[in-house]
Amino acid sequence: MKESTPPAADSLITGAEIARLAGVTRAAVSNWRRRYSDFPAPADAGASTPLFSLAEVRSWLAKQQKGTDVSDDVRLWQALRGGFGDDIITGVTGVARLLARDDASGLDEDLAELATGLAAKESPAQVVEQLVERFRDSSRRVGSDQVTSLRLVKAVRHFAGAVPGDSVILDPACGIGTLLLSVGPAEGPLRRGQEIDPGVAELTQARADLAGYRNTVIETGDSLRQDHWSDLRADLVLCDPPTAGPDWGREELLLDSRWELGTPSKAEGDLAWLQHCYARTAPGGRTVAVMPASVAYRKAGRRIRAEMVRRGILTDVVALPAGMVASHAQPVHLWVLRRPADASGGVRSVRMVDLTSNSADGPVDPAAGQAVDVPLIDLLNDSVDLTPSAHVDAAREDLPAEYRALRQRIEERLGQLNALLPALSAGEGPGTLDGATVSLGDLSRAGLVELTDAEPHSTSDQLNTDYLQGFLRSASNKRRSTSSSGTYRLDVKGARVPQMAVEEQRRYGAAFRALREFETYVGEVARLAEQASALARDGLTNGALVPPEDPT
Repeated sequence: MKESTPPAADSLITGAEIARLAGVTRAAVSNWRRRYSDFPAPADAGASTPLFSLAEVRSWLAKQQKGTDVSDDVRLWQALRGGFGDDIITGVTGVARLLARDDASGLDEDLAELATGLAAKESPAQVVEQLVERFRDSSRRVGSDQVTSLRLVKAVRHFAGAVPGDSVILDPACGIGTLLLSVGPAEGPLRRGQEIDPGVAELTQARADLAGYRNTVIETGDSLRQDHWSDLRADLVLCDPPTAGPDWGREELLLDSRWELGTPSKAEGDLAWLQHCYARTAPGGRTVAVMPASVAYRKAGRRIRAEMVRRGILTDVVALPAGMVASHAQPVHLWVLRRPADASGGVRSVRMVDLTSNSADGPVDPAAGQAVDVPLIDLLNDSVDLTPSAHVDAAREDLPAEYRALRQRIEERLGQLNALLPALSAGEGPGTLDGATVSLGDLSRAGLVELTDAEPHSTSDQLNTDYLQGFLRSASNKRRSTSSSGTYRLDVKGARVPQMAVEEQRRYGAAFRALREFETYVGEVARLAEQASALARDGLTNGALVPPEDPT
């Protein structure tokens, strides 16, 4: 751990952060670098992602008359980047330690003052969560084994099901705590975690404490070699384990009691993690673990898979879309295990779910034709292949009819898209709405707006909700509210909307509402198109569909 923040004469920012400062796309920044010879040169051109001097970028943007409005949380992130570089997780931990324990060790005086000042304006928990979000989204982060993407959290939360308030939840490889702190109600559950990196474990504990997650304890160490929770039996065990290499500890753990289903080979560290999770699962409890897709069919793990199926403890295998994991774009599976409450409590079939044709941001609830219950006896063959697609595809009765139905639905919706896009007339030009504005914070304090977990909405006849929500997503408000990776997070204090008569608000509100309906419809068409493409590809490659004889 650093004793003090290294001095930095100038903060450094990525091209994505330049795009946010100027309110443009990343492609626009790349274009500027090519078109303008005076665009600032990278401060470290040899890095995989170039970093630029913030001062030079601000100066250049000012000359070009492009926006440079920077929020306080962005300034804090830039200061941490300048001080800690690729080891920015150490800086984030230092801020969390300061705000949770009033311990400024590891931070210089200016950084500590910036962090405490921002916490006074917002809240300590919000400051830390903003930094964690930026760390999670940063393309230059190291240690991605410590990060579970929000897409993956959404999927795990869905397949974990309801979590009672008196549950015990364990994550033996909790990283920065996103999975452990996101599943189940905030109040009630006893949460336990373990993380091999001491600094990351400290960050997770501070996140839990600042966010009010009582009864949360994070220990430090390798859960396979140094299990701090050997006496714990949890109602729900969650795990997005680190990348399992051959050195997971097999030689020293050969006779470990956790290998109920068989001792994993050196090549099957993933199954070692899975069995560790199952060993810490209480009778009647569940394990939800993220597994590489190859675990479902690798020859080295066949005996353990067979024993798992034979005992009736594997309830679900879910193949997720590509792009769910922070560190790579390969598809992964969720394995759901349930420890029987008694000797006769094993399942008789395994639910196979294939979501690989879905968008990574799409629904995780399987549609018709994406799930099938496979009897245990059908899985206990020579290969014990638990790949969901192999079983879901085999269960399809009429793929050509399914493909025709999808084509018809797409044609119907495409025919309606043009009617949904609102007709808009030419205005007086950019800048004509730059008159009097009011902040969202002032509207909230006046009782005219209610701020919820979803989008704000009006509580008065004098303010149209569609108008409000439409202008909150204007380019200027997005610059204040979008992270360096493009993630939108509403800036409650800084967002502003124009002051207009209620009749004008309704006109604008109707247009914004029509745009939302159009966007929703486009999203549905895109989802159907992905399903149709995947179905067509499957049909063409397995013989269920053939190309037309006359391709013209």
